[in-house]
Amino acid sequence: MSDIRELADAIRNFPGVTRKATIHEIVDLFPTSGFPHVIAAEGEDAAVLENGDMCVLFAADGIMEKLMEADPFLAGYYAVLVNVNDIAAMGGTPLGMVDVISINSGYLDSDLIRGMQYGVEKFNVPLVGGHTHPDCHFNSIEISIIGSVKKGDALLSSSAKAGDDIVFVIDLDGRFPESVPYSYDTTTMKPKELVRAQMEAVTVVAKRHLAHACKDMSNPGHIGTLGMMLESSAKGAVVDVTKIPIPDGVDDVKWATTYQGCGFVFSCDPSHSQDVIDIFSKVGCAGAVVGKVDDSKILNITDGKEKVTVFDFSKDIITGVKVN
Repeated sequence: MSDIRELADAIRNFPGVTRKATIHEIVDLFPTSGFPHVIAAEGEDAAVLENGDMCVLFAADGIMEKLMEADPFLAGYYAVLVNVNDIAAMGGTPLGMVDVISINSGYLDSDLIRGMQYGVEKFNVPLVGGHTHPDCHFNSIEISIIGSVKKGDALLSSSAKAGDDIVFVIDLDGRFPESVPYSYDTTTMKPKELVRAQMEAVTVVAKRHLAHACKDMSNPGHIGTLGMMLESSAKGAVVDVTKIPIPDGVDDVKWATTYQGCGFVFSCDPSHSQDVIDIFSKVGCAGAVVGKVDDSKILNITDGKEKVTVFDFSKDIITGVKVN
C-alpha cells in the first residue's frame, strides 16, 4: 500500500483529472435552463432529453491524440467503448452512433476503422452515419451516441445523497496493453455476450431504482471519477482506499490513475449496496462499499490510519460544473 499522501497527490495531479479543469468555461457559454425538454445536461455522462414517456440519452466523446498515435486499432475500438459506457452509466440502452473521422492516408481500411468495426460488433451498437475527412494531415476519431431510458429511470451523476454508500464495481480480469499502459483492457478478449451483459447490469440497477447516482470510471480514474460525481452533486465523501477492488500485483497509485475497461461508481442507499454488488458479481465484476457520501463538499481518502483531503470543492475544481 502506497503512502496515503502520495496517493492523494497522484490523483490530484493526474492529467486525466487536471485536463478537465476548463470544461466549465465551455459549459457556461451554452446554458440549457431555458429548454424545458432538457432534464439533465451539464455534469452528466449523457444529456437526458424528455421525449414522451421515454428519454433520449445523448453523448459524444473523442479520443486523445496520444492514443491515436500509440495504437490506432484500440483508438477506434475505445471510441466505441467510451460512448457505450456513457449510455450505460445513465442506465440506458444504446441505439446508434455517428462519427467524424479524419484520416491522413486517404484510405478507409486503416487500423482505426478496423477497431471501430470491432467495437460495433462487440457491443452491438450500429454506426448509422457521420462525416469523413479523407485527406487531412492528421488522424482523429470522434463519435456521438444516442440511447434511451424510461422517464424517471435515468441514473444521474449529480444526484448523490448524504448518507449514501459509495460502491465501486470493477472487472479485475484484464490486462494493461503495452501500447496504452494507462488503460486496463477488460473487453477486447471477452465474449461479446459478457461485455454486453456488464453494460446491461447498470440498466438493471436503474430499473430497480437501486442507486441515486452513477458514473462510469473514465480518464480521471476511480477516485477522480467519484470526485466528478461529488462535485456535480455538491457533496463530499470519505473513501477507504484499502477497500477498493484491485487486481493482484497492481500498484495502487497506478490503479488510481488507470482508465477502466469496465468500472462504475454508484451512490446508493446502504440497504441496496449489496444488491448492486450482487448484480455485477453475476457478470464477472468485483464490487465493494468503499466509503460514504456526506455534505462536507470535501473528498477525503483514508487508509484506516490517516485521512487526507484530495479535493475541497469549496475551492478546488475538476470540471467546475456544479449541477446542485
